[in-house]
Amino acid sequence: MTMDQKPPSSWPDVSYVPESYVHPLEKRPGKVFFDTCKTIPVVDLEGYHDRTHVVQDVLKATKEFGFFQVINHGVSKKLMDDTMAVFKEFHAMRPEDKASECSKDPNRSCKFYTSSENFSKEEFHYWRDALTHPCHSLEEYMQFWPGKPIRYREVVKEYAVELKKLGEKILNLICEGLGLNTGYFSGGLSGDPVLLVNHYPPCPDPSLTLGLAKHRDPSLITILFQEQNGLQVCKDDEWILVEPVPHAFVINVGYVLQIISNGELKGAEHRAVTNSSVPRTSAAFFIYPSKDDLIEPAKALTNADNPPLYGSMQFKEFQRNYLSYAANAEKVQKFISST
Repeated sequence: MTMDQKPPSSWPDVSYVPESYVHPLEKRPGKVFFDTCKTIPVVDLEGYHDRTHVVQDVLKATKEFGFFQVINHGVSKKLMDDTMAVFKEFHAMRPEDKASECSKDPNRSCKFYTSSENFSKEEFHYWRDALTHPCHSLEEYMQFWPGKPIRYREVVKEYAVELKKLGEKILNLICEGLGLNTGYFSGGLSGDPVLLVNHYPPCPDPSLTLGLAKHRDPSLITILFQEQNGLQVCKDDEWILVEPVPHAFVINVGYVLQIISNGELKGAEHRAVTNSSVPRTSAAFFIYPSKDDLIEPAKALTNADNPPLYGSMQFKEFQRNYLSYAANAEKVQKFISST
């Protein structure tokens, strides 16, 4: 096995970017902008006595950026720190141990991989290792989560429960902003959350490669926990950094919410860049519908003057097409607009 077939985190003292990780010129990161005028909004979920202000802030941010950060969100700092620590402990293990810990599920819902799940078919690779597994139901899937580090299941179980609650809180704020009944997104529409823990080792030349390609998420919303710079959002045709706010979560709109809101809310394209000095670990909690649930524009948001922009489909049909289009935004948009 050659070096570039192994996880980047296992490469000893790598001093160059292997050819298979060098991206075409037009896909490379280029210059990164950090403009305080274009920083995504930070919403304080407990910052007002009047809930209406919070609803307005959330809706304004989702319409303008498709992204926002939340503080005073109800998840304890200790739990966030413990969870990030255990994710880092997992990614510090030997590649063969990580793979072994993620090979217990016969359906391969819990897995560890490098670059993407299509590594062998990729034209070029991404500078990351990834761990992913379902978070519902805990009784069904926890047995397949990593058993090492020893405290992984205990800590991540508590984290998953708290993020499910936070997701419900944010979705209810969005319901109010859109004029939907509170709880519209509960049940099957938010029934299958999945965790994805990305690890981006230091890269000798971050200008040549990416940690993650530009994409929009196939979720209802995504809740991201990050500690270092690396996330970029495309705004007005420029890539801007999403600077981490200590113990905040980044929230972004996914395609499913775009469909249900009948295009009123849309996520922005985003990607992950690398850096040359420190590793970066981030954890994305995707709130997905159950596979057999129908996703379609909410009837309360459509009428003769505002007809449905998207058809009705089962989430598993959407997900299958999203993956087949490799998250290409133009192809995905064409598909959801033609159903």
